[in-house]
Amino acid sequence: MTSSTHTAEKTRGTAVFTCILAALAGLMFGLDIGVISGATHFIQEEFQISDRVIEWIVSSMMLGAALGALGAGWMSAALGRKRSLILGAILFVLGSVLCGFAWSPNSLIVGRFILGLAIGIASFTAPLYLAEVAPEQIRGSMISLYQLMITVGILAAFLSDTAFSYSGAWRWMLGIIAIPGVLFLIGVLVLPDSPRWLIMKGRKQQALEVLRKLRGNEEAIIQQEIRDIEEQLRIPQRGWHLFKENSNFRRSVGLGVLLQIVQQFTGMNVVMYYAPRIFEGMGYDTQAQMWFTAAVGLTNVLATFIAIFLVDRWGRKPILYTGFVVMAIGMGVVGTMMNMGTLSHGQQIFTVAMLLIFIVGFAMSAGPLIWTLCSEVQPLKGRDFGIGCSTFTNWIANMIVGATFLTLLNVIGNAATFWLYGALNAFFILLVFWLVPETKGTTLEQIERNLMSGKPLRDIGQ
Repeated sequence: MTSSTHTAEKTRGTAVFTCILAALAGLMFGLDIGVISGATHFIQEEFQISDRVIEWIVSSMMLGAALGALGAGWMSAALGRKRSLILGAILFVLGSVLCGFAWSPNSLIVGRFILGLAIGIASFTAPLYLAEVAPEQIRGSMISLYQLMITVGILAAFLSDTAFSYSGAWRWMLGIIAIPGVLFLIGVLVLPDSPRWLIMKGRKQQALEVLRKLRGNEEAIIQQEIRDIEEQLRIPQRGWHLFKENSNFRRSVGLGVLLQIVQQFTGMNVVMYYAPRIFEGMGYDTQAQMWFTAAVGLTNVLATFIAIFLVDRWGRKPILYTGFVVMAIGMGVVGTMMNMGTLSHGQQIFTVAMLLIFIVGFAMSAGPLIWTLCSEVQPLKGRDFGIGCSTFTNWIANMIVGATFLTLLNVIGNAATFWLYGALNAFFILLVFWLVPETKGTTLEQIERNLMSGKPLRDIGQ
């Protein structure tokens, strides 16, 4: 092996290691989303609280995430991507410890809110950092790794909850994620600053040094990347002004907001937050509830690979059509089975299988593709603003779903609640037909030209 080859492999290894460390933010994100699911039953027993208080404990995290995401754009620009991730990691640890030692429902809500702030910061900053430090040839896979790490984190949280459920140790369920939080914090401390952020701050020499560590001694490639960054930074972000002045941009922002509402009202996060309660409604005992919840997490991880494999083969709309049909059928059948009352063992297994099929439908379609479309339909000058609006909407819609599910179960019943979500998924098929463009194989520049020329939203990918 020549010295130049060895240096290139070492540099590539450094870049991949840097990206993997940053992608661990997705793992923390997934842990915090999944961990509450197995704890709610035991929390409710210890504090003797109502379903309404449980809803607030669950949804307070999403309120924090909405506010964290809202401030993350300013923070990542002012403090830098690395320092923002450090702050997010510190909040992960503080929130986890507070949840583990919570002495009242209110203290638990505060701890969950702090975790939400951490998630909001990480969900904005980590993909941005990855896009800016990853070499071009592995950028897509590294950003996909972040999305995959979220699902792995959810699965790990479900498995951890299952292990602690035998003793009912809900404090350990919530507090133990402080350990990976500390490890994540230590890892983030050794990350380099983003070259793009350094150039934004006039620190070009430091940006060159970082790129040499990440790209090797290919000076021509490094200098070209510096020029590309400087050229892109000359295009000002005029999101708010463009939103006020241009009705076509308002259409793309509106589509991004609508898509995030659609994603949340599929009912996926209802399953993620309340899976044991759902399995209780099917007639299962506590241990079975926890193991089936872990099966939900595993299905979510595996089905995500379907989207990664198919998105550039089938296109966005065919996958969304397939996903929403599967989700509508899955929710509809689950509701029908629950309407039958006491189920036989075989009927219980069939109902669980239909819920897992619903998970497959989401993970292969609306889960990853909504985020892809929200970034693709925004014009360059307003991209930060448009994605910021859709991200904020995602967390608010997420909070609404989390804060209403148990109320729906208590007011209209298990069967009607699942029928409602099934009907929503059927309606979303029509929204995809009416409004969503097919962007497969179309450049972002062509999508922007079509949008700004006034073409119907469903045609801007042509």
